[in-house]
This record gives sequence, C-alpha cells and structure tokens, in this order.
Amino acid sequence: MASIITAMADASVTVSERRRGLLRLMAWLSPAFPTGAFSYSAGLETAIVEGHIVSQSSLAEWLSLLLAEGGWRSDAILLAEAYRCHQDAQDLSALLDLAAALASSRERHEESLRLGAAFVAAAAAWPHPIADLLEGPVAYPVVVGAIASAHDVDLEDALVAFLQAQVSQAVSVAMRLGLVGQSGGVTILAGLEAELLQAAKLYAGSTLDDLGSATITADLLSMRHESQYSRLFQS
Repeated sequence: MASIITAMADASVTVSERRRGLLRLMAWLSPAFPTGAFSYSAGLETAIVEGHIVSQSSLAEWLSLLLAEGGWRSDAILLAEAYRCHQDAQDLSALLDLAAALASSRERHEESLRLGAAFVAAAAAWPHPIADLLEGPVAYPVVVGAIASAHDVDLEDALVAFLQAQVSQAVSVAMRLGLVGQSGGVTILAGLEAELLQAAKLYAGSTLDDLGSATITADLLSMRHESQYSRLFQS
C-alpha cells in the first residue's frame, strides 16, 4: 500500500511540474509577453505586398513551407540543440554565434537578436542561473531553448509552443495587412495543427547536422523588405 501511495504522489508531482512548464510556456510565448514580436513579419509583409501571397490558401501553403523547409525549421533545430546543451557555457556560446550567422538577411538578424534580448529580460521574472550564460547578443530560438530546458519544460512542448507562436504571429501580420480576417486566420491555425505536432516531434530529435533550408524566395523577400518604401513592420 505504501508503495502505491508513493507512486501516486510521484505521479502527482510529475503532473504538477508538467503543468507548471505549460504555464510558463503560455506566458513566455503569448502575444502579451513583452518581446515586441508583433512588430516583425520576417519578410511576410513584402511577400503580401508583391503578390506572392494573395489568399488564405496561399498563405497557409507559405506557412507550411516555412515550417517544413524554411527558417522556422532551422530555428526549431537550434532551439532543440540549445535545450540539450544549456548547461555547457562553451557550447551554448558557439550555438548563439551560429544562430546569429544563419540569419538570412540583416533584418532577420536584428529581429532574432532583439527578440532574444527581450525574451531574456522578460524571463528574468522567473529567476534562474541560466541568465548568466545569456548575456550580450543572443539569438531568439537559442534563448527559448536554453531557458525552457533550465526550467524543466518538456522539449516537444517547448518546440510546438514556439512554432505555434511563430505561425500565430505570421497570421496576425496577414490580418493587419488585410489579407485574411479573424475567421480565416483561425482556420489556418486549425489546419496547421497536425503539421505543428509532427514538426515538433521531428525537430526534437534533430541535430545541427540537420540544419538547412530551401526557401530562397522567402529569404530574398526578407532582404527586399529592407528597402521597401512603405511598411508597417520592422522585418
């Protein structure tokens, strides 16, 4: 009987810890978290303005491609690697340098570093020694992975929350530019659920050897955004 009670208590603690991790993920990756992510489009604004994305369906296809073969794929792999090496200062520093170097344009580089710094500053509300390893220029996906691991958040949970936040932000950009309405945006999010879960599972087991992308058009549009005459977003 005592062993059963102990097992039940251990299970209760595990469930409680998992829920605490989920609470932190919802706080860290919600639109209300003060990172300023709402002001970036990662080149999506140019894609819409130039007519590469013209409808709800073409937006969904674009986001699906970014998830499978674009910058979000690389970001997720970097997040997973940071999750695994967050206690090694040397490896984490090298990963931060790599993540910054992989940015496909000047604006994407600035976006990643600004969001990373803002994320670290805001996450200080949950004090942890990991903050000492995340000083100076820090890339967004790396700090999310390192901080999530330091707080014992499940890796796949962290990945799916991070990727869903990226997709949600992109949908928000499209809504503010008038491409889709709220109903259309929610439909896109619902339609990408299975892909998000599959991607999180895949990238949780990926390593730096799997880094790479094949979305040249998206990268070029991110570069062109730098000289776009009229724009709402910083990237």
